[in-house]
Amino acid sequence: MTTPVLSIRNLSVEIPTRGGVVKPVDGVSYDIAKGEILGVVGESGAGKSMAGNAVIGLLNPPAHISAGEIWLNGTRIDPLQGEAMRRLRGKEIGMIFQDPLTSLNPLLTIGDQLAETILTHLPVSRSEAEKRAVAALEEVGIPGAAERIDSYPHEFSGGMRQRVVIALALCAEPSLVIADEPTTALDVSVQAQIIALLKRLCRERGTAVMLITHDMGVIAETADRVAVMYAGRLAELGDVRDVLTAPQHPYTHGLMASTPLASLGQRRLHQIPGSMPRLTQMPDGCAFHPRCPQAQDKCRQAPSPDLADGRASCWFPMMAEAAE
Repeated sequence: MTTPVLSIRNLSVEIPTRGGVVKPVDGVSYDIAKGEILGVVGESGAGKSMAGNAVIGLLNPPAHISAGEIWLNGTRIDPLQGEAMRRLRGKEIGMIFQDPLTSLNPLLTIGDQLAETILTHLPVSRSEAEKRAVAALEEVGIPGAAERIDSYPHEFSGGMRQRVVIALALCAEPSLVIADEPTTALDVSVQAQIIALLKRLCRERGTAVMLITHDMGVIAETADRVAVMYAGRLAELGDVRDVLTAPQHPYTHGLMASTPLASLGQRRLHQIPGSMPRLTQMPDGCAFHPRCPQAQDKCRQAPSPDLADGRASCWFPMMAEAAE
């Protein structure tokens, strides 16, 4: 079998607090293959971004990886620290953040930022780096790239800035890109353009993508597979078509039922009752059982099973015909 670009095995992240140790990521495992886009979806606080930050080594202390392993192209990277991890970022792992202004230095031109990244990670001359910077802007659809290369971030619109950030994430030719809510701050028409751009570039380059979002529409349009997270754990993992059309976990079913398309003809959008539990007040048994319409005694007593034997982490997974 081909070695996955990214392999996460039983990853847990802990944060010590005054009220005790909390786990925003608890025993998560999944792989991403070359050229594959894995959508990671869930409500705010589900642990999506925390898992991505753990992969790229950007956990803010006292948060730390407490268990599990992270492998990149067959090499274990979770023990790396300091300069070793900084060399990995940019070269092997690119990052696209939600707000492009947080990714760009307002005091440097776009060209300087791209050229600096290329020079840091690739064995090229300054003149070659500048040529590659222009080519990178052209590739992501910046009009008049040769003239805009000397512009500053504030001189671009939000959609154009996000294109620049994508160029910055891909210019050192990484094998993995982590895209954390890359379209949330953009209007709908620009969202569609950015999604199409990300899909095209990653298909052409064979780059693996971890796409973190709360938008099921973005997942449906972009991802090959989807990982649904709830309260730090994987609720469901599978092919995007299977998961979205016939969800097996009641939480996934609730997410899909809450979309405008699923509520056509109804006066109100469907909603999942209650809210995600606080990490300091996790219920016994399955974390979703207080909100689950199918919860039984076993769900209240025993933690939900892992995904080794199925697609959903649920004691009583929904059958395809029941989910439709």
